[in-house]
Amino acid sequence: MITSSMSTDLILTLIILILSLDFLLERTLDILNRENWSATIPKELEGIYDEEKYAQSQAYEKDKNRIGLLSSILGFVITILMIVCGGFAWVDDFVRQYFSNPIALALSFFAIIMLGSSLISLPFSYYSTFVIEEKYGFNRSTLKTFVLDKIKGALLTAILGGGILALIIWIYTLTTVNFWWMAWALIALVMIFMSMFYSSLIVPLFNKQSPLEEGELNMAISKLAKEVGFKLDNIYVMDGSKRSSKGNAYFSGLGSRKRIVLFDTLIDELSTKEIVAVLAHEIGHYKKKHTLSSIILSLLQTGVMFYIFSLLIGNASLSGALGAENHSFHLGLIAFGILYSPISTFLGLGMNVLSRKNEYEADAFAAEHHSAEALGSGLKKLSVSSLSNLTPHPAYVFFHYSHPTLLQRLKALKR
Repeated sequence: MITSSMSTDLILTLIILILSLDFLLERTLDILNRENWSATIPKELEGIYDEEKYAQSQAYEKDKNRIGLLSSILGFVITILMIVCGGFAWVDDFVRQYFSNPIALALSFFAIIMLGSSLISLPFSYYSTFVIEEKYGFNRSTLKTFVLDKIKGALLTAILGGGILALIIWIYTLTTVNFWWMAWALIALVMIFMSMFYSSLIVPLFNKQSPLEEGELNMAISKLAKEVGFKLDNIYVMDGSKRSSKGNAYFSGLGSRKRIVLFDTLIDELSTKEIVAVLAHEIGHYKKKHTLSSIILSLLQTGVMFYIFSLLIGNASLSGALGAENHSFHLGLIAFGILYSPISTFLGLGMNVLSRKNEYEADAFAAEHHSAEALGSGLKKLSVSSLSNLTPHPAYVFFHYSHPTLLQRLKALKR
């Protein structure tokens, strides 16, 4: 175990370097993305966007980019100052005046950090919702809904996140170095549980979900499911219009708990054939075992992370790099999270590559078992109605997109 002051200085240097390089990378990608915008409609977009809508989509991207840039700069500066000026160490010293138990220390420490982070991000979130989204006709959220969402989100984070963190620290205090595989098993159980019950337990706290009524759409979906051998008893409609006019659909659950959820805005926007095509895509993910493989890969990544964490968490230099005199699990967790981020980014790139491949396969499934034309038409409508950026820079796509761009998907569907 390294405990010298040199190792503390080295870790501090690495932390500052990693944060700075990450910030510069993100800003470079943003610049490349902005420079890829064009004032005139590219030929490949003719027939998808008209001139007015295209200009509106460019303005929407610029407004989002501007507020995102301000938020990221402020976040970066505050994080650096918290590290260099000993802000994290100060919060640690403060909570130590009231608690000595490692679990109580960690929970109170993160409660203060999360509260501060929420207060800083709140104005940006408010502006994005009630100024930018409102300006372009997307926002349908009221101030009451906005506030309740923030409160519910904070409570969920405190209960679920705090509970999981408390259990991990408790395991660590009992087993120290070998705690990683027990913590991994705990997280694995939580991930599988959430995959199965997220839509039925968490979503209802924010949105109403109602069984899809009998009729043309229900019959068309049931017909498709039967034809492809997909047992489906749960089709729900969610009141997505409560917050936004943007349409969406998703598949969740495993085994008998699987369900398809349609946003009411999607039903209003697409034809029956287009909706069925979108759902055929979602069913394709399940039939191709993309859902299961994604869960397995996520679990493997989590196991690797916990193993590396177990090798480093006992190093007092992690806390020392943040300016603290007393080593603690929670300070070590923050330092490790930053140091591990390059590995996380690399793994994330691999997951994005795999995810984009899976999207092509799900599109092909929908084309084979329903209609490539209907899927393409539905994707166009959703992209135009949400003013999506249809000309992102390839580097930005590589780093951030879990889905291929619309143009890439349309070209693949034609093939």
